[in-house]
Amino acid sequence: MKLPRIGVRSRLLVAIFGAVALALAIALVAFSFLLGQRLSASATSLAKAQAEAELSSVSIRNGKLVAPEGPNDAPVAGHVWVFSGSHVLEAPNVSREVGQAARSLARGPERSLDIRDHTRLYALPIVENGVRYGTIVSAVSLDPYEETSDTALIGSVVLGLLILLAVTLLARWMLGRALLPVSRMTADAAAWSEHDPDQRFHRGEPYDELTQLAATLDRLLERIAASLRHEQRFTAEISHELRTPLARISGEAELMLRRQRTTDEYREALAAIKRSAEQMTETVETLVAAARQEAGLAGATSDARDAVRVAANNAREDAPELDVRVTLPSEPIRVAVDEELAARMIQPLLDNAVRYGRSVVDVSLARNGSSASIQVNDDGPGVAADELLSIFEPGTRGAAGRDRGDGAGLGLALAQRLVRSAGGEIVAVADSSGGRFVVTIPLAS
Repeated sequence: MKLPRIGVRSRLLVAIFGAVALALAIALVAFSFLLGQRLSASATSLAKAQAEAELSSVSIRNGKLVAPEGPNDAPVAGHVWVFSGSHVLEAPNVSREVGQAARSLARGPERSLDIRDHTRLYALPIVENGVRYGTIVSAVSLDPYEETSDTALIGSVVLGLLILLAVTLLARWMLGRALLPVSRMTADAAAWSEHDPDQRFHRGEPYDELTQLAATLDRLLERIAASLRHEQRFTAEISHELRTPLARISGEAELMLRRQRTTDEYREALAAIKRSAEQMTETVETLVAAARQEAGLAGATSDARDAVRVAANNAREDAPELDVRVTLPSEPIRVAVDEELAARMIQPLLDNAVRYGRSVVDVSLARNGSSASIQVNDDGPGVAADELLSIFEPGTRGAAGRDRGDGAGLGLALAQRLVRSAGGEIVAVADSSGGRFVVTIPLAS
């Protein structure tokens, strides 16, 4: 059978209840034992005191024990026997069982004896000058002591139950107060993670369990918010960057359906649709690669020289009339991205270079501290100083490309997205003698 699950507060309350109950039980047992020992010692002391009081009233005459014949000045609270050997000189009116028990003590040493009718007997030998003349036996009832013990036990049990109840209620209140911030933080974290992931607890530097929990929840919310931002940005970029090629495909299809065209016109329209579809495919693949890199799912390394060679070869195929020059170091330069992703970072820059360059495109790779630096230069019109940042915005084209019909203004934006997803950066350099772009990619550790 599966046991029901209980919360932390209930478990702590049960633990406190059990610990306090155990401590009270041990205390009650110890108290009862000590009280019983004390009451027993008191009963024995009383019986001995009675015997000693009687002893002061007896006398030895002519070698014989003589018991008092009348009232004496020594008050006796209980029953007392005076034995001369086995002969009874004085005996109270008691039950036969008590009388026989008292007689059994007449020749024994000084000692006490409890009998079944809640009576304690105490035997005190009568000795003078080393000669024993008899024995005094006194009896006290144990009923008052047992009543006192029972009353004390009941009172202590009631008091223990009241203490246990008070401690339980106090512990429940204190646990509720202590765990209330945890409950509130849990509820707030759950609500914020769904509706407002930018909210934080901001409890400062952790110094206890609650502030550590708040810091942990803040980090968790930060990861959730980062994931949501990545997802939202990914969705927004896909919708933004696919809008242009989709519009081109839709426009070409509408024109094809609106009127009859010649074979060459159909071929041109289909070619335009194919280019737009390829652009869409490349955009999606680039964004997926960037998302994987940002999520830490890539985790591969590569030699940056291979990525530069791949991108340069693609540029030569697109523009065979240009001289694409590549300068690479002799030693490998390993970067923290795979070869395909590194090539995707560089390719848009080379595409721009061969599109706007007049005759020469230079690509160089070098190690720069903890990063690999890739520089792409062309002898085209270059980038104006006021366009150094805007050309990296999706759908934005520089002044040199506004008069050209090709291009959607997405290449540099995608390149920057990829480079930043790997922890690098891409910048444009204002130069009237041609375009110049520099990409830095972190080296593999």
